[in-house]
Amino acid sequence: MFKWEEVFSKNGLPWQTDASLAEPVAISTLDELKRFLDAVHIRQCLVKPCQENESYPLVEFRELLPSFDSDMFEYKSLPGFALVAFTRQLDYFSEIFQFDQLHPVIAGPDDVSCPLENQVAEQNLQNFSSRLPRTHQDVFRRQFHKADPAQLENYPLLMPYLLNMDRAHVLAWDARHQFHLAGLFASFPSDLDSELKRFGVNIGKFSYGDSNMYVRNRMFVYQFLMELYGFPIVSERRTSSALFARKLQKMGENFLLRVLGQTDRTITTYMFSGSHNLYPLLEKIALVTVGEEQEEALDTIRRRGFFLDESKRIVIIRITYRQHRFDPGNVRQDRALSVSAQEILHPLTGVPLSGLNIIKDTRNLFLHLNDIVRGEYSGRIAYKRTEIVENTDTDEKRLKFLYSWLTKHQRRMIGYSDEFFAKISKVLSGYLNDPENDDAFAAMRDLHREVLSRFSYIRQARKVRVLEELCRRTFRGERVTCRKMLDEALNLLAELQFEIVNFFPDLVDMVVATVEKILKDRYLRRHYIEAPETALTRAGLEIRKKYGKLVSLHDHFKAARKARPAKETGRTP
Repeated sequence: MFKWEEVFSKNGLPWQTDASLAEPVAISTLDELKRFLDAVHIRQCLVKPCQENESYPLVEFRELLPSFDSDMFEYKSLPGFALVAFTRQLDYFSEIFQFDQLHPVIAGPDDVSCPLENQVAEQNLQNFSSRLPRTHQDVFRRQFHKADPAQLENYPLLMPYLLNMDRAHVLAWDARHQFHLAGLFASFPSDLDSELKRFGVNIGKFSYGDSNMYVRNRMFVYQFLMELYGFPIVSERRTSSALFARKLQKMGENFLLRVLGQTDRTITTYMFSGSHNLYPLLEKIALVTVGEEQEEALDTIRRRGFFLDESKRIVIIRITYRQHRFDPGNVRQDRALSVSAQEILHPLTGVPLSGLNIIKDTRNLFLHLNDIVRGEYSGRIAYKRTEIVENTDTDEKRLKFLYSWLTKHQRRMIGYSDEFFAKISKVLSGYLNDPENDDAFAAMRDLHREVLSRFSYIRQARKVRVLEELCRRTFRGERVTCRKMLDEALNLLAELQFEIVNFFPDLVDMVVATVEKILKDRYLRRHYIEAPETALTRAGLEIRKKYGKLVSLHDHFKAARKARPAKETGRTP
């Protein structure tokens, strides 16, 4: 197992600038390669810029939570790169992407160099140099005049130069099944249009030749597809990397693909090694600040020595995500991604520290919500992807923060426990419906209504989620009888029908579809609906009566759906 210490100097500073690693690096598996690359990239591309820049833009924990926010700023001075690695030798003509090839130099049995080996190394040097900006070429040639840039032990030294290339680099096996730098200046094909339309048709959001349907659902499909691969709708480098990872997996390739964006300051990794998963492993690594209110986590990190900078509470965090297939019958159907695991990495050894909840801490979210409504929150958000809002010192800014906060956490709030959601509702309702704020909100009526609509959607979606659970004959995690299922469904629908004026069409559709599933329950129909009335007990007759009431409410919602205006605008906010 390759150790981080082997690529760090003893005092934890970046690599020397005049020497490669002392020993040759022999790596043949993706797991070993990933650990080696973690050590190189975290040190060179995250830690070093942070140590050299007092105002380094640390990643806020909320940026690592799906759904991902659009980028707010571009930090052109920070590192950015992309790479792909294959557990095979490259077949240059047959590869599906363009790159400049580098050749491995394999020494003979006595490790005595020969003119041919020197010629290959010189050609690698020339190819690498030609792709660098002119200002770096002479320095590069002087530094590597006796070294081969294709050898993996030289990779740490190459990073400053690779970061000055606009395009990706490639790692692959040599004849001995050891990784080497096999190519550079690579372009990843994305074929976004075809992939987007194909995916939209597969999940039922597009239909061939139906432009109106395409217009209605295009942004949903685009966002869902990109989030499956860990990004919002972003730059070409990250879009092409995500779609290339998708293409490689469909082809059955074993690969590792990694990208660091200058805007997100986050190392995103896809890895697929022959498993039968629908999607490649997805990880993100970033530098974050642990909130000072997370006292237990801070104490554990301090005791175990996992701080990168204790005075600023900075840690290296690695998040692993789980992808979700699109489910049209789920009220949270826009959920493409969720957090599967989070680990703090030791800054010198790379050893992971698990068991800490840094980015999904509900107490943290609740405190932030309180700070927003009180006007005490310091930070910035991108309101509707178009406007940067900083701090919450005015009611307009608070409403914009609340809109973004509700949008960000909508899926989680739909699934929160009743107790926790009640606490959130109390804070939000106390601010949004406070008579003392009427005059202030009157001047921004549309914005205020927008936030109320978002909050109303979440409240109603929570009821639809419970209805979906009842469809599977479960309620609050427990198996229930037919009678209990019908009782709870009738209670929910009775509440929802009074909100029908402010309902959202997609929720109405889900209610209708879910109730239809309940009404078609085989056990329910066979034992209580289709059975002769004389064969039913008093309890059975009561269940049949409740079934009739459910049919009536179902018809009521179907009529409401049919009667809504053709140009209904109250869809998912």
